[in-house]
Amino acid sequence: MKITSATFAGSSTKAEQRPARRLPEFAFIGRSNVGKSSLINMLCNNARLAMTSSTPGKTKVVNHFLINDNWYLVDLPGYGYAKLDRKGRDELRRLIDEYICDSQDLMNLFVLIDSRHDITKIDLDFIHQLGERGIPFSIIYTKADKVGVNVLKATMERNCRTLEEEWEELPDMLVSSSQDRKGREEILAYIEKILKTI
Repeated sequence: MKITSATFAGSSTKAEQRPARRLPEFAFIGRSNVGKSSLINMLCNNARLAMTSSTPGKTKVVNHFLINDNWYLVDLPGYGYAKLDRKGRDELRRLIDEYICDSQDLMNLFVLIDSRHDITKIDLDFIHQLGERGIPFSIIYTKADKVGVNVLKATMERNCRTLEEEWEELPDMLVSSSQDRKGREEILAYIEKILKTI
């Protein structure tokens, strides 16, 4: 897939505030500081599309970006951000849950995992909820340039064994690096393949 246009289509904190135009949606989510905004910008060839920051937890709304005038890339707030107070965490959880459960146009949710670390309990709990709700999802390992090939392979194998304790069939997994643009073509081809099934 070649991205010819990527434009900001609006932010929302409630379902009724989302873009009125209904199109297939592909959402991205992960723990704070997993490199989500950098990945989105890399995919869209636009370094300023999604807000990046050295301070985690900046995204507190659901952001829709219109891609090629025929689908939305959706930037969701990160989960598991401990520095927010309880009210703030509850509000973000409500926002995420409302989008995931209510969006009838969500084709796939990409769950981002930092390649440098083993999958965490927070990630596992979130993925478990996706399974219970029947939400289609895939995993993208980010920041692959930060680790060697063998280290990444070992981490992914450990994570697969952890997931196999609960899942009979593992989700699809992709590898990315915003720094060297690794995985860009594979992720876009993955999205294109789903779009062709609609």
